[in-house]
Amino acid sequence: MNGKKINPKDITQEKLKESKKETAKSKVQEYIEAIIIAILIAVLIRTFIIQAYKIPSRSMVPALLVGDHLLVNKFIYGIKIPIIRKIILPISDPKSGDIIVFIYPNDRTKDYIKRVVGVGGDKIEIKNKDIFINDKPYKDSFGIYSDNVTYPAVMQPRDNFGPVNVPQGSLFVMGDNRDESADSRFWGFVDLKDVEGKALIIYWSWNSEEQDNILRKIRWERLGNMLH
Repeated sequence: MNGKKINPKDITQEKLKESKKETAKSKVQEYIEAIIIAILIAVLIRTFIIQAYKIPSRSMVPALLVGDHLLVNKFIYGIKIPIIRKIILPISDPKSGDIIVFIYPNDRTKDYIKRVVGVGGDKIEIKNKDIFINDKPYKDSFGIYSDNVTYPAVMQPRDNFGPVNVPQGSLFVMGDNRDESADSRFWGFVDLKDVEGKALIIYWSWNSEEQDNILRKIRWERLGNMLH
Protein backbone atom coordinates (compact mmCIF):
# COMPACT_ATOMS: atom_id res chain seq x y z
CA MET A 1 0.00 0.00 0.00
CA ASN A 2 1.19 3.49 -0.91
CA GLY A 3 -1.02 5.37 1.68
CA LYS A 4 0.66 7.91 3.97
CA LYS A 5 1.39 6.61 7.42
CA ILE A 6 -0.45 8.51 10.19
CA ASN A 7 1.62 9.64 13.13
CA PRO A 8 -0.13 8.85 16.46
CA LYS A 9 1.33 12.08 17.88
CA ASP A 10 -0.53 14.11 15.23
CA ILE A 11 -3.81 12.46 16.20
CA THR A 12 -3.18 13.25 19.88
CA GLN A 13 -2.39 16.90 19.11
CA GLU A 14 -5.56 17.27 17.00
CA LYS A 15 -7.64 15.79 19.80
CA LEU A 16 -6.05 18.20 22.29
CA LYS A 17 -6.84 21.16 20.03
CA GLU A 18 -10.45 20.04 19.64
CA SER A 19 -10.71 19.50 23.38
CA LYS A 20 -9.38 23.02 24.07
CA LYS A 21 -11.85 24.51 21.59
CA GLU A 22 -14.75 22.65 23.22
CA THR A 23 -13.59 23.79 26.67
CA ALA A 24 -13.38 27.41 25.50
CA LYS A 25 -16.86 27.20 23.95
CA SER A 26 -18.18 25.65 27.16
CA LYS A 27 -16.73 28.48 29.28
CA VAL A 28 -18.15 31.15 26.97
CA GLN A 29 -21.53 29.43 27.13
CA GLU A 30 -21.34 29.33 30.93
CA TYR A 31 -20.51 33.05 31.07
CA ILE A 32 -23.40 33.90 28.75
CA GLU A 33 -25.83 31.78 30.77
CA ALA A 34 -24.62 33.38 34.02
CA ILE A 35 -25.08 36.88 32.59
CA ILE A 36 -28.58 36.06 31.31
CA ILE A 37 -29.58 34.60 34.68
CA ALA A 38 -28.17 37.63 36.52
CA ILE A 39 -30.14 39.99 34.24
CA LEU A 40 -33.34 38.00 34.74
CA ILE A 41 -32.89 38.03 38.51
CA ALA A 42 -32.23 41.79 38.47
CA VAL A 43 -35.37 42.39 36.37
CA LEU A 44 -37.48 40.22 38.67
CA ILE A 45 -36.16 41.99 41.78
CA ARG A 46 -36.79 45.43 40.26
CA THR A 47 -40.26 44.46 39.03
CA PHE A 48 -41.60 42.67 42.09
CA ILE A 49 -39.42 43.27 45.16
CA ILE A 50 -37.12 46.31 45.42
CA GLN A 51 -36.60 49.40 43.27
CA ALA A 52 -34.23 52.34 43.64
CA TYR A 53 -35.62 55.88 43.54
CA LYS A 54 -33.98 59.33 43.65
CA ILE A 55 -35.60 62.38 45.24
CA PRO A 56 -35.70 65.25 42.70
CA SER A 57 -37.66 67.94 44.60
CA ARG A 58 -38.28 69.55 48.01
CA SER A 59 -41.89 68.37 48.32
CA MET A 60 -41.09 65.81 51.06
CA VAL A 61 -38.72 67.93 53.19
CA PRO A 62 -37.72 67.27 55.96
CA ALA A 63 -38.31 63.51 55.71
CA LEU A 64 -36.67 63.38 52.28
CA LEU A 65 -34.13 65.79 50.82
CA VAL A 66 -33.16 66.48 47.23
CA GLY A 67 -30.41 63.98 46.43
CA ASP A 68 -31.65 61.22 48.74
CA HIS A 69 -31.57 57.78 47.11
CA LEU A 70 -34.15 55.30 48.38
CA LEU A 71 -34.99 51.67 48.18
CA VAL A 72 -38.72 51.14 47.64
CA ASN A 73 -40.43 47.97 48.84
CA LYS A 74 -42.60 46.86 45.90
CA PHE A 75 -43.70 43.62 47.52
CA ILE A 76 -45.46 45.02 50.59
CA TYR A 77 -48.63 46.08 48.76
CA GLY A 78 -48.96 42.90 46.72
CA ILE A 79 -47.64 41.42 43.49
CA LYS A 80 -48.89 43.05 40.29
CA ILE A 81 -48.84 41.86 36.70
CA PRO A 82 -46.62 44.34 34.83
CA ILE A 83 -48.22 46.71 32.28
CA ILE A 84 -51.84 45.90 33.15
CA ARG A 85 -50.96 46.39 36.86
CA LYS A 86 -53.51 43.86 38.10
CA ILE A 87 -52.82 42.65 41.64
CA ILE A 88 -52.53 38.86 41.62
CA LEU A 89 -51.32 38.41 45.21
CA PRO A 90 -52.72 41.03 47.61
CA ILE A 91 -50.72 41.48 50.81
CA SER A 92 -51.65 44.84 52.35
CA ASP A 93 -53.00 48.25 51.38
CA PRO A 94 -51.30 51.60 51.90
CA LYS A 95 -52.36 53.27 55.12
CA SER A 96 -52.34 56.83 56.40
CA GLY A 97 -48.77 57.93 57.12
CA ASP A 98 -47.08 55.65 54.56
CA ILE A 99 -44.60 57.25 52.17
CA ILE A 100 -45.40 55.79 48.76
CA VAL A 101 -44.06 55.93 45.22
CA PHE A 102 -46.73 55.94 42.53
CA ILE A 103 -47.35 56.70 38.87
CA TYR A 104 -48.20 60.39 38.49
CA PRO A 105 -51.81 60.53 37.19
CA ASN A 106 -51.19 63.47 34.83
CA ASP A 107 -48.06 61.98 33.24
CA ARG A 108 -47.75 58.21 33.48
CA THR A 109 -44.11 58.31 32.41
CA LYS A 110 -43.22 59.83 35.81
CA ASP A 111 -43.09 58.46 39.34
CA TYR A 112 -44.00 60.68 42.30
CA ILE A 113 -43.40 60.22 46.01
CA LYS A 114 -45.79 61.55 48.68
CA ARG A 115 -47.28 60.61 52.02
CA VAL A 116 -50.71 58.99 52.32
CA VAL A 117 -53.11 61.26 54.23
CA GLY A 118 -56.46 59.70 53.36
CA VAL A 119 -57.66 56.31 52.14
CA GLY A 120 -60.84 55.12 50.45
CA GLY A 121 -63.94 56.33 52.30
CA ASP A 122 -62.20 59.17 54.18
CA LYS A 123 -63.59 62.68 54.11
CA ILE A 124 -60.79 65.25 53.56
CA GLU A 125 -61.01 68.94 54.35
CA ILE A 126 -58.34 71.62 54.83
CA LYS A 127 -59.17 74.86 56.65
CA ASN A 128 -56.50 77.53 56.79
CA LYS A 129 -53.79 74.84 56.46
CA ASP A 130 -55.30 72.63 59.20
CA ILE A 131 -56.19 69.15 57.92
CA PHE A 132 -59.38 67.39 58.99
CA ILE A 133 -60.07 63.71 58.34
CA ASN A 134 -63.69 62.64 58.80
CA ASP A 135 -64.35 65.99 60.52
CA LYS A 136 -61.61 65.37 63.11
CA PRO A 137 -58.27 67.22 63.31
CA TYR A 138 -55.49 65.24 61.63
CA LYS A 139 -52.48 64.58 63.86
CA ASP A 140 -50.04 66.11 61.42
CA SER A 141 -46.71 65.10 62.93
CA PHE A 142 -44.97 65.10 59.53
CA GLY A 143 -46.02 68.33 57.82
CA ILE A 144 -44.11 71.60 57.81
CA TYR A 145 -45.23 75.02 56.57
CA SER A 146 -42.76 77.50 55.12
CA ASP A 147 -45.13 80.21 53.85
CA ASN A 148 -46.96 82.52 56.26
CA VAL A 149 -49.49 83.43 53.57
CA THR A 150 -52.83 81.59 53.67
CA TYR A 151 -54.70 81.49 50.35
CA PRO A 152 -58.50 81.29 50.13
CA ALA A 153 -59.99 78.41 48.18
CA VAL A 154 -61.11 80.71 45.36
CA MET A 155 -57.44 81.46 44.60
CA GLN A 156 -55.96 77.97 44.94
CA PRO A 157 -56.54 74.77 46.95
CA ARG A 158 -53.25 74.71 48.85
CA ASP A 159 -54.50 76.09 52.18
CA ASN A 160 -58.27 75.69 51.95
CA PHE A 161 -59.61 72.59 50.26
CA GLY A 162 -62.67 70.37 50.16
CA PRO A 163 -64.47 68.75 51.69
CA VAL A 164 -64.06 65.75 49.38
CA ASN A 165 -64.59 62.03 49.88
CA VAL A 166 -61.80 59.70 48.81
CA PRO A 167 -63.24 57.06 46.43
CA GLN A 168 -62.80 53.41 47.31
CA GLY A 169 -59.64 52.06 45.69
CA SER A 170 -57.99 55.49 45.80
CA LEU A 171 -55.66 57.52 48.03
CA PHE A 172 -55.30 61.18 48.97
CA VAL A 173 -51.62 62.08 49.20
CA MET A 174 -49.66 65.17 50.24
CA GLY A 175 -46.04 66.23 50.42
CA ASP A 176 -44.67 66.80 53.92
CA ASN A 177 -43.48 70.23 52.77
CA ARG A 178 -47.09 71.35 52.57
CA ASP A 179 -46.51 74.79 51.06
CA GLU A 180 -44.14 73.51 48.33
CA SER A 181 -45.88 70.37 47.17
CA ALA A 182 -48.08 69.70 44.14
CA ASP A 183 -50.22 66.82 45.34
CA SER A 184 -53.81 65.54 45.62
CA ARG A 185 -54.99 69.05 46.49
CA PHE A 186 -54.10 70.09 42.94
CA TRP A 187 -54.42 67.03 40.69
CA GLY A 188 -56.67 64.56 42.50
CA PHE A 189 -56.49 61.03 43.85
CA VAL A 190 -54.03 58.18 43.33
CA ASP A 191 -55.44 54.87 42.12
CA LEU A 192 -54.31 51.94 44.26
CA LYS A 193 -53.21 50.01 41.19
CA ASP A 194 -50.77 52.83 40.36
CA VAL A 195 -48.90 52.53 43.66
CA GLU A 196 -45.38 51.25 42.99
CA GLY A 197 -44.37 50.59 46.59
CA LYS A 198 -43.51 51.93 50.02
CA ALA A 199 -40.34 53.93 50.71
CA LEU A 200 -38.11 51.73 52.84
CA ILE A 201 -34.62 53.09 53.47
CA ILE A 202 -32.20 55.83 52.39
CA TYR A 203 -29.13 54.04 51.05
CA TRP A 204 -27.35 57.11 49.66
CA SER A 205 -27.67 60.89 49.99
CA TRP A 206 -25.80 63.45 47.91
CA ASN A 207 -25.88 67.21 48.50
CA SER A 208 -25.12 68.75 45.12
CA GLU A 209 -25.23 72.27 46.57
CA GLU A 210 -22.14 71.67 48.70
CA GLN A 211 -19.19 73.27 46.90
CA ASP A 212 -16.30 73.26 49.38
CA ASN A 213 -15.50 69.62 49.98
CA ILE A 214 -16.52 66.56 48.00
CA LEU A 215 -16.73 64.47 51.17
CA ARG A 216 -19.21 66.95 52.60
CA LYS A 217 -21.48 66.33 49.63
CA ILE A 218 -22.26 62.95 51.14
CA ARG A 219 -24.85 63.26 53.90
CA TRP A 220 -23.32 60.51 56.03
CA GLU A 221 -25.87 60.91 58.83
CA ARG A 222 -28.72 59.98 56.46
CA LEU A 223 -27.25 56.76 55.10
CA GLY A 224 -29.19 53.73 56.31
CA ASN A 225 -32.10 55.77 57.72
CA MET A 226 -35.33 53.77 57.76
CA LEU A 227 -38.38 55.72 56.59
CA HIS A 228 -41.61 56.00 58.52
